[in-house]
Amino acid sequence: MELESSLRERLIDVGVDIVMTDGTASLGLREIARRAGVSHGAPRRYFPTHHALLSAIARRGFADLGSRFAAATDEDASPRDRLRALARTYLGYAWEHGGMFELMFRHDLLNSEAQPSDLPPLRESTLPLFAHIVELVTRHTEERTAAGPAVPPAVAAAALWTNLHGAAQLRTWGSLQLVLDATSQGAPDGGDPFDLLLDAVLDAHLGPVAR
Repeated sequence: MELESSLRERLIDVGVDIVMTDGTASLGLREIARRAGVSHGAPRRYFPTHHALLSAIARRGFADLGSRFAAATDEDASPRDRLRALARTYLGYAWEHGGMFELMFRHDLLNSEAQPSDLPPLRESTLPLFAHIVELVTRHTEERTAAGPAVPPAVAAAALWTNLHGAAQLRTWGSLQLVLDATSQGAPDGGDPFDLLLDAVLDAHLGPVAR
């Protein structure tokens, strides 16, 4: 049993390495098996479908992103500053690990209820990350005004996440660099246009910082 668990984890490890270095196009069962040093049919003993193996690889991505969120969090910072740190981490992860980010949010993997697996649907891996954002939005709103939130915190958090995810995708595709007239190395004056964009996103969903 321990040997089987070890091989199962090795297949996932290899898949993670492939998607990080070569992108999602190279994540075929045969290629994963070849790099893991096992027969072409071996992955089927641990993952009933290719979909199941891809989902297991994507779960590693969510775990990694969650760890990065934890490392970026300063417990003494304000909720807004913590949200800013998480937003930067999210955008940075998408930029640095585009292949894994793409895999994590593939619709066919997230919509996986019909796929045979002994694990919860992949979409549930997003829930702890989203719950953390909702908590911080709630605390920010409570500190900002005694009148209560204009919209439910979960809705505000979902809107913020939607905006961040769109920014992450557009940056990966190069569209943001085009419209901001900047390269991925930063703005012509040496500043980072994405910091300005991030501030604008937070202002739009959390309200502007009091001057």
